[in-house]
Amino acid sequence: MSNDTTPVSAPAAETEQEIAARNDNRSHRPDSEAFKAFITSGWAPRASSDVEAGAAAPYTAARRAELSAGFAGARLVIPAGPLKVRSNDTDYRFRPHSAFAHLTGLGTDQEPDAVLVLHPVEPGTGDDGSNHHAVLYVRPLAARDTDEFYADSRYGEFWVGARPSLDDVTTLTGIEAAHVDELRDALAKDVGEHVVLLVVTGADENIEALVEAIRLENGQADDAAADATLVEAASELRLVKDALEIAHMREAVDATIEGFAEVVRNLPHATVHRRGERVIETTFDAHARLEGNTVGYETIAAAGEHATTLHWIRNDGQVRTGELVLLDAGVEVDSLYTADVTRTLPVDGTYTDVQRRIYTAVLDAADAAFAVAVPGARFRDIHAAAMEVIAERLAEWGLLPATAEESLAPEGQFHRRWMVHGTSHHLGLDVHDCAQARRDLYVDGILEPGMVFTIEPGLYFKSDDLTVPEEYRGIGIRIEDDVLITQDGNENLSAALPRRPEDIEAWMASLRD
Repeated sequence: MSNDTTPVSAPAAETEQEIAARNDNRSHRPDSEAFKAFITSGWAPRASSDVEAGAAAPYTAARRAELSAGFAGARLVIPAGPLKVRSNDTDYRFRPHSAFAHLTGLGTDQEPDAVLVLHPVEPGTGDDGSNHHAVLYVRPLAARDTDEFYADSRYGEFWVGARPSLDDVTTLTGIEAAHVDELRDALAKDVGEHVVLLVVTGADENIEALVEAIRLENGQADDAAADATLVEAASELRLVKDALEIAHMREAVDATIEGFAEVVRNLPHATVHRRGERVIETTFDAHARLEGNTVGYETIAAAGEHATTLHWIRNDGQVRTGELVLLDAGVEVDSLYTADVTRTLPVDGTYTDVQRRIYTAVLDAADAAFAVAVPGARFRDIHAAAMEVIAERLAEWGLLPATAEESLAPEGQFHRRWMVHGTSHHLGLDVHDCAQARRDLYVDGILEPGMVFTIEPGLYFKSDDLTVPEEYRGIGIRIEDDVLITQDGNENLSAALPRRPEDIEAWMASLRD
């Protein structure tokens, strides 16, 4: 046996083909001129478009005008984002960036690579009296005499279906549409002289690189802080939902509640499958895909001790009678708005005494949070109210190394051992919506009518936690509802899903009859 480890060079003929082109080796596509002439001919004229103006158009126009008000003289670039590779040459299903969806009304898997640009105009002379004119740069439907029509597996009509025309996009969105090939020249116009170029980062690396190159070519400094102001503003724009957004949230919550009922009906199947958690996950996820766009986030189907892991999404465990299953799930509807609801259910339909005791403590914490979630309160008050109840109960049970008051002090916080997460987060296009908003408008912000967020306290006692009684170990409970701030208080959007333990037991029994 030779010990020579010198790499052997491949024959020249085998190294001439570029690596990126080798995916085509698995099949042979005809490339003769005769084939090209034949496949691009003989098609009936395209049917006339039946695209109508989208219901979101007047709302998105108002949102763009509000964003425009803070950026006079700046060109604002909001990418939808590209297709993202899942494995080799297969892509994930496309979902546009939330800022793009919010400002255009495009949802589902519409318009990868599209870019919304708000071009600066004389203040007050733009769209709807704003400081900008919006143009949506898209890749339109290719003609049937092009290679894209039949040979492009990522964008071609033969492979992924027909794309809308520019006129279709304009009709649907109410925004002037242009070919994406015109984007570079449009972005570069007057930059460095009279125009500052800003981009929503985190959506499309290629567009960010293009913006950076144009800035450098035109003497504008590449200023990450300036871009951050646009990201921040686009996020804060969603803190208060308009009427259409609230309607979408109701739709998402209603579909989610139906999905929870489907899960309960399938619990018997879950208990006999070696991966019962996946029976729960796939039951809900199938419902979300059938009734909406998909799930708003990876479904948490955590049975038994897995419920003490906050983001348990492996979902490969068994579901056993006598234990609890924590289901944290949300349907994302076609507009891309998502619900986020959690219930902790007894697998066999009845809570044990200790499960009920812990569940009731969490429910009381949630109710305390609801009581302070009113206009004029601060967002942080919601968490504080829930924590007071959690600390008091843990002290009553003898689990704290101090009094409840001492634990609630900043230098204490012992109760947080069993609830390390926050009680609330804003909800909308993102399950954790408005995440780039400033602290003084988010956690320190004043609650206003139109805000939508979660209330979700919990208690989680891990199976190896020696500081709690043995009967508590392995129990994790969370209750999460979606809340709308109204003019005089709040509305629990998910109230149709039972919350009290006795109501849950009755509801589960009714679904199994």
